[in-house]
Amino acid sequence: MNTKRFIRIAMLAVATLGLIAVACSSDGDGGTAAGNTLQTVMDRGELKCGVKDSQPGFGNLEPDGSYTGFDIEFCKAIAAAVFGDSSKVEFVPASAQDRFELLSSSEIDVLIRTTTWTASRDAGQHANFGVVTFYDGQGMMVRKDSGFTSLEDLANATICVTTGTTTEQNLEDRMSALGIAYTPLGVADDAAAQAAFLGNRCDGWTGDKSNLAGQRSAIPAADGGPDSAVILPVTLSKEPLAPATRDNDSAWYDVVNWVVLGMITADELGVNSSNVAQMAANPPSADVARLLGASFNGGEVTDFGLGIEVDFMQKVLAQVGNYDEAYKRTLEPIGLTRAGSLNALWTNGGIVFAPPMR
Repeated sequence: MNTKRFIRIAMLAVATLGLIAVACSSDGDGGTAAGNTLQTVMDRGELKCGVKDSQPGFGNLEPDGSYTGFDIEFCKAIAAAVFGDSSKVEFVPASAQDRFELLSSSEIDVLIRTTTWTASRDAGQHANFGVVTFYDGQGMMVRKDSGFTSLEDLANATICVTTGTTTEQNLEDRMSALGIAYTPLGVADDAAAQAAFLGNRCDGWTGDKSNLAGQRSAIPAADGGPDSAVILPVTLSKEPLAPATRDNDSAWYDVVNWVVLGMITADELGVNSSNVAQMAANPPSADVARLLGASFNGGEVTDFGLGIEVDFMQKVLAQVGNYDEAYKRTLEPIGLTRAGSLNALWTNGGIVFAPPMR
């Protein structure tokens, strides 16, 4: 083989290897195929947030077309962090059946829809779950006049359960362990479950306790109102609810995660929507300064390298508020008191906790 031909072949081989490396990198963090959601969102100028539209307290479509709820607050917070404007969100209804498909197909940028973090979802659905926003557990709701006070009382009863959720397996596991025979009535969504429950087609309605509390609060007066139903004092499972992004998208995952953690940190430090401007102008501590992207005693402003403005939490707190503000605005009205629950701060007996922002 002559020298020139050898050099040409060698150069071709190097170029081919380079193309393979680029192609492979496009499927990893920061690549064009999977790791560019932050840039995509910024270029689009709007966040697409997969949410629930039928659960008072967490994600509910109101008669005027607006969305309200705890999960909705986090969608708005992410928009405030990225764009400086909490209104730049398109809320995309995500059902129990199609939520992960919407995420994997990039029809939504983030899923914040009372979704339980499990091993099979984390690995099998190629979802990357962030910090837990609400610690929940599965419960059982019955009509107040039923006389039911325990799961054992529901022997041979019909129980409404939403298909495509972790509640189906949890119900089967718990009832099987107790040796209780029952008939599951699979329903597609909350509306179908409520219709069946109020229509006496099921004796019990199982789901996350947070969901049952929201649905109970929405029982019409014509059907007896909220007082016509009770949630039994039993917990069938642990249900950590968390936002989910796509796998191999670390830059976007970090933004979503640290917006939530920033709201928790602000709660810990006593920074809220009422005092954030004052705190930013004159931070009382280095921790507060780092949270708000402000200077402390003339020092440098801390940049966490998230790819968004260093003062992103100032915008989040000014427009949405801290974790406690979001909680009290959306969940306490449906009866989910924070004090004394797992969702209290770790300093107040709960397990809500944020790693240091530094």
